[in-house]
Amino acid sequence: MKRLLVAVLILISTCLPAPLSAHALDPGYLDLASMGQDRWRVIWRAPDLSGRPMPIDVVLPRNCTNGTPPPPVFDGRAWTTGWVATCPGGLEGGAIAIEGLDRTRTDTLVRYELQPGRAQVYRLTSAETAFTVPENPGVIDILWSYIGLGVTHILEGVDHLLFVFALMLLIRGRSRLFWAVTAFTGAHSITLAAASLGWLNVPPPPVEAVIALSIVFLAYELSLPPEARDPVAGRYPWVVSFAFGLMHGLGFAGALREIGLPEGDIPLALFSFNVGVEIGQILFIILVLALRAAALRLYPQIKTRTDPLTRVASYGIGSTASFWMIDRIAGF
Repeated sequence: MKRLLVAVLILISTCLPAPLSAHALDPGYLDLASMGQDRWRVIWRAPDLSGRPMPIDVVLPRNCTNGTPPPPVFDGRAWTTGWVATCPGGLEGGAIAIEGLDRTRTDTLVRYELQPGRAQVYRLTSAETAFTVPENPGVIDILWSYIGLGVTHILEGVDHLLFVFALMLLIRGRSRLFWAVTAFTGAHSITLAAASLGWLNVPPPPVEAVIALSIVFLAYELSLPPEARDPVAGRYPWVVSFAFGLMHGLGFAGALREIGLPEGDIPLALFSFNVGVEIGQILFIILVLALRAAALRLYPQIKTRTDPLTRVASYGIGSTASFWMIDRIAGF
């Protein structure tokens, strides 16, 4: 397994410059918080595009009248503005759209409240730039929305994917890899649920730093000859993947806290988001295996150059993860 993955590792690691952000493409974010009396506090975050707001804009239902929003302010990752909208009769049955989203490759997350404290979430994409606000969102609406959010989050989280990728390279044998990935899944499911439900509260900055450290650890192990690697990682890789999976789950929970969970449907939304994360992870693994098969067919000589190529490629992964770790610690 490891030998067949090396070409893919070389390709990806050489394409990851050190300053790359672990979440390089942030989605747009629209928050409609009910203030009562047919008024909503609107927060709009447009992704940054070369130092300027991405040219997309909010279109609220026709019955809404907007205040004059102030110019957007850059908060380090996106351009944020806010205003108060008055929508006589409420949001139900009205259409919310993101103008210009069809000309981008990003998504927009819409969080809205029909009543104070009862949040719902909908994800808009370049293929679906508008939706009609339902009066009573059903189980299917919540299920698909949060599955989509989970898939999007994992596929945009380069740090999480890089950890899984390094894990695939480090472990020999399909059965051992299966149990290691299963342990990683079980661990991050536990902490995702515990943190999202408020049972566990850990500040996000240390979590993000440890996630980067987990990738550094795997990169270091990859740089060593097989006989010199940590015996626990070699004999019981599921222990390592489970331990670091707990921290990755806290990272997923941080993203889910920003999105919000619908009041009254928290277990369903939490389950759906976790399913989406797993779907995205499986899609990534399938893609890597497909690229591995193609690389082996095109360059069969890779089999005889496994160790030197692995060591060189591990430096690319380790350098990228080290930059993330230092950057996140500096941000404390």
